[in-house]
Amino acid sequence: MHKTAPYGTWKSTITSDLIVSGSIGLSQVMLDGEDIYWIESRPAEKGRSVIVRRTPNHKTEDITPAPFSVRTRIHEYGGGAYLVEDGVIYFSNFADNRVYRQVVGEEPTPLTPETKGVRFADFIIDHRRNRLICVCEDHRVTQYEPINSLVSIDLDSGSFRTLYSGSDFVSSPRLNPDGTQLVFLQWNHPNMPWDSTELMLGHWEFGGTVVAAHPIAGGKEESIFQPEWSPEGVLHFVSDRTGWWNLYRWRKGHVEPLLEAKADFGLPQWVFGMSTYSFLEEHSLLCSFIERGLPQLGVLNTNFKTFQRIKSEFSKFDSVQALRHRAVFIAGSHLEPNAVVSLNINTGDFKLLRSSNEVVIDPWIISLPRPIEFPTTDGLTAHAFYYPPRNPNYREPAGEKPPLIVEIHGGPTAATYPVFSLWTQFWTTRGFAVLDVNYGGSTGYGREYRQRLKDQWGIVDVNDCVNGAKHLVAKGLADPNRLCITGGSAGGYTVLCALTFHDVFKAGASHYGVSDLQALDDDTHKFESRYTYGLVPKKAYKARSPIYHVDKLNVPVIFFQGLEDKIVPPNQAEKMVDALQGKGLPVAYVTFAEEGHGFRQAANIKRALDGELYFYAKVFGFELADEIEPVDIENLE
Repeated sequence: MHKTAPYGTWKSTITSDLIVSGSIGLSQVMLDGEDIYWIESRPAEKGRSVIVRRTPNHKTEDITPAPFSVRTRIHEYGGGAYLVEDGVIYFSNFADNRVYRQVVGEEPTPLTPETKGVRFADFIIDHRRNRLICVCEDHRVTQYEPINSLVSIDLDSGSFRTLYSGSDFVSSPRLNPDGTQLVFLQWNHPNMPWDSTELMLGHWEFGGTVVAAHPIAGGKEESIFQPEWSPEGVLHFVSDRTGWWNLYRWRKGHVEPLLEAKADFGLPQWVFGMSTYSFLEEHSLLCSFIERGLPQLGVLNTNFKTFQRIKSEFSKFDSVQALRHRAVFIAGSHLEPNAVVSLNINTGDFKLLRSSNEVVIDPWIISLPRPIEFPTTDGLTAHAFYYPPRNPNYREPAGEKPPLIVEIHGGPTAATYPVFSLWTQFWTTRGFAVLDVNYGGSTGYGREYRQRLKDQWGIVDVNDCVNGAKHLVAKGLADPNRLCITGGSAGGYTVLCALTFHDVFKAGASHYGVSDLQALDDDTHKFESRYTYGLVPKKAYKARSPIYHVDKLNVPVIFFQGLEDKIVPPNQAEKMVDALQGKGLPVAYVTFAEEGHGFRQAANIKRALDGELYFYAKVFGFELADEIEPVDIENLE
């Protein structure tokens, strides 16, 4: 029997407690013989990252003992935090940044000495010289930026020395099978790795203590991603030289295209260790790719340059690893959250090994994503995924339109995908519509779409979000008086710009968002310290910084901020909160003392989710179906 109740007041079984109690993060899949490894980030353990192993007899077990947390802070975003080979693991420990060695089944022992200010990531083993090769970020020279370099770590002594330096950034060191050649990526300020990188080929000098390298691909206006050697020693990589991240190989001094398609086989390299393809055999690659914003899977034969798509229900793929007839990756679908999934290439059978959330959800309550294209500024088209409100137990009063939450991904060079998310369903089951926007600048639609944001951050992204909301209002799918916008990091900046420079949205939530572009340049970390140079002309900083235009902001805003955030420091939120309080607008400020950029602890994730719902209920004046811990809202009458 349906109940009639206003949108936003519906009672849902998807509570914040349910979300945080059963959810984990999954990343960095690796294969070691027949064993499968991955990392789990656990909110219930204050965000501790744990290496987990699954054996051929289907036994799944934690490998990393407490209190170790397998995580690195290079570039602040990390990634590439461990390596496993022949049952021996090398990993970066978050608390002290040291590299540890652990034989599976034994306790970890420190490999590198205690050296404050030095971080490591992206490990490979150099068997010929008995050492690890990895990326190092050295913060010990405090009057300058940290120094990024390739280093070797001796497996006997743990001492480390520089192999290659001189560029602002390096990543992805990869040795050919016989250990005679090393390739890696490098790039320099003000470029980001999705703007311009060089693929470097290195040769050993001075007994293998130094690498002399020269570029073999990449350069200005070309992004190289994931160099890998085939089992027989042929170098493969992804390049966007045609405007799309496609696959190439380097043979006899020449770059050879393997597949030309209007699809992206690469991703923006926000973290280390990313993988979109892997070798099944010498001439066979399993590849994930994105076509028109929709991730897919396929097998490329590099001999005949034929490509066969693999049918599946999955709509996102990460951390692709393969060996002969089997593959393992992280994948999610419309109805299932991200999970570690295996694939038998011969039979086409998929098997779920570990879900990021074990909670069983009634499929009838799930709001399915609808890919939409909508007209935006300058006669262009933008993309999004629309989730209608859905709860089979309720009907809305006749004629009522739902409140809309426009959700903004971070980056801004990132993307959103149509994967089941309890966070999204938290809103839709309560009677909210959600529009998840891939604004101009997002990944998965080619370099031209990605570069719409060049010099236009705070304009193109905002216009696309505004026009997406208007599009739904025009179709009768959203209440124009209850349009909300929410986002984190760069998404938080888009939120504040949309609220400041447009009058479409009636409330917003900024999660660790940017409000002052110059302060961001002054305070943020090395990796992104010049990022804004290609997004906003220096002369436009003040014009596009919401903090200088609060006179134009006239709607309620809630801010969520980690007090240990090194990427977008707390002062970005505090300036806005003070200004809005002084202006007499309803404003709330929720802080978390032990959180950085993004919230990892269960209690804080719950607080942020409930707090945002409470805020909307108060400013729009509807009754909540559940008791929620109140948020202190200044100037609320």
